[in-house]
Amino acid sequence: MTLKAIIPVRSGSTRVKNKNIRPFAGDSLLAIKIKQLKRIKEIDDVIVNSNSDEMLEIAKNLGATVVKRDDYFASNSVSINEVYKNQAENCDSDYIIHCTVTNPLIKDETIVKMIDNFFEIKDEYHSINSAHNIKEFMWLDNKPINYEVAKMPRSQDLPNILGLNFAVNILSREQMIKSANVVSDKPYIYPISDIEATDIDYEIDFEFAEFMYKKYVLGKTNE
Repeated sequence: MTLKAIIPVRSGSTRVKNKNIRPFAGDSLLAIKIKQLKRIKEIDDVIVNSNSDEMLEIAKNLGATVVKRDDYFASNSVSINEVYKNQAENCDSDYIIHCTVTNPLIKDETIVKMIDNFFEIKDEYHSINSAHNIKEFMWLDNKPINYEVAKMPRSQDLPNILGLNFAVNILSREQMIKSANVVSDKPYIYPISDIEATDIDYEIDFEFAEFMYKKYVLGKTNE
């Protein structure tokens, strides 16, 4: 039985230019994620799937296996489901742990716990997917969807709604191809802390995540 990690990265990010490889806390998001997953003994190999030769070269130099992604599967027009299926088809492993580089604060021990948990429950649940608690007053179509205005609760008493953050997703290769997704037909949603769930979508997220990484991972904030 094999468990291999897929790190998906592509060129052409628009909201945060070159976010995968630009300087981040003395390293880069891509390098940080490769090094982290290579530290985890339960993972048999780390695969970087990318259309970018520059990113693939970085991955090679760090000892990762590389898969050159066809430009079609790195375009803005392709559906993410097609992308997931293609990534699984290009991974020769029984099981896959799919991790994004834009969640740099997730701990090694959290990833290990999720791996252990998945192999305990895999006969009942077909994937394990990281998520975080959303304690906000949420509205849709000008109507509240998680509370009543006339009986407004304290924020800590709002329902425990979980939001997927895609920091870590584990499932079989067969299931990932079948579902064309990293979330299976029977997922187990695994809560992680708000700090670990920190995700980078915009420039302000990049700056915040770098500050938090320096503080919580490197132990320094006075730069």
